[in-house]
Amino acid sequence: MKCKKSYCVLGIETSCDETGVALYDVHRGLLAHVLHSQIELHAEYGGVVPELASRDHIQKILPLIESVLEKASCALQDIDAIAYTAGPGLVGALLIGAMVGRSLAFALNIPAVAVHHMEGHLLAPMLEPNPPDFPFVALLVSGGHTQLISVKELGDYELLGDSVDDAVGEAFDKTGKLLGLGYPGGAALEKLAKQGNPERFHFPRPMVNRPGLDFSFSGLKTFAANTLRNTPFDATLHADIARAFQEAVVETLVIKCRRALKKMRWKTLVVAGGVSANSALRTGLSDMIVQLNCQVYFPRTEFCTDNGAMIAYAGCQRLLAGESTPLQVDVFPRWPLMEL
Repeated sequence: MKCKKSYCVLGIETSCDETGVALYDVHRGLLAHVLHSQIELHAEYGGVVPELASRDHIQKILPLIESVLEKASCALQDIDAIAYTAGPGLVGALLIGAMVGRSLAFALNIPAVAVHHMEGHLLAPMLEPNPPDFPFVALLVSGGHTQLISVKELGDYELLGDSVDDAVGEAFDKTGKLLGLGYPGGAALEKLAKQGNPERFHFPRPMVNRPGLDFSFSGLKTFAANTLRNTPFDATLHADIARAFQEAVVETLVIKCRRALKKMRWKTLVVAGGVSANSALRTGLSDMIVQLNCQVYFPRTEFCTDNGAMIAYAGCQRLLAGESTPLQVDVFPRWPLMEL
């Protein structure tokens, strides 16, 4: 049985180390999505190896497209448009998704649209049964980004605050590596922190005692390294450091989000990106939101990481707004969200 014809968008995500493919229908919502993670491939190197990532995307992308079509009981001819991630990300990885997406659109004689990876994250909560309404403040926390953004409507974005050095995801991964947790360090650090003593160490909350909404997490990582170096080792040292580090990050993000909501005088906060899956962060922001009598929205955990569903949704909204991408293929390893 094939899909009923409406407006079905195939989304392709290949910006880094996940290959994501999804089908989103404007009337029926998300039809199917599949995701392949390269964590095991890169784990032995302690981080993403760009060329290996590109090769793996090449091997996985067509089987994943076939898989998502089968899951949705669709054929290629049921696709009305294709959305692909054009940046930011690793240039080789981006080119795989862009070339496949654009070529497939050309072969099927359907429109294609280049999607900004971070806009995909920003709109990921829209895939939930109870999505947020515009306007809202967005906290984007991923491996390479920590940003506060005012979102008036689709495409109307203003940068309120940005990281001046390491993004929060980078700080998690680097601190996890310091503690011998391997790659990726963020999720392992969160798990270890649950075993830590919250009273043993108190880490600084960077840039909270000065005005503004910018972030800095490089010094916090250095503070963790110095604590590890200068404290006699015992059985709970690593867990206690992980706990103190995570609490400092969460409280810093909570303080800045509170400031942003008060600055904009809005009642809605959207949190997205890989670090939005962190349970301590979700709890801290949810508690703060209750105090302000506001609302907070998160994507489901599987849509916090890079995925095709968010690209299919974002691409669908862009296409409905009348946008499409010319036949030429351009990708943007660096692409500020405010340029949209």
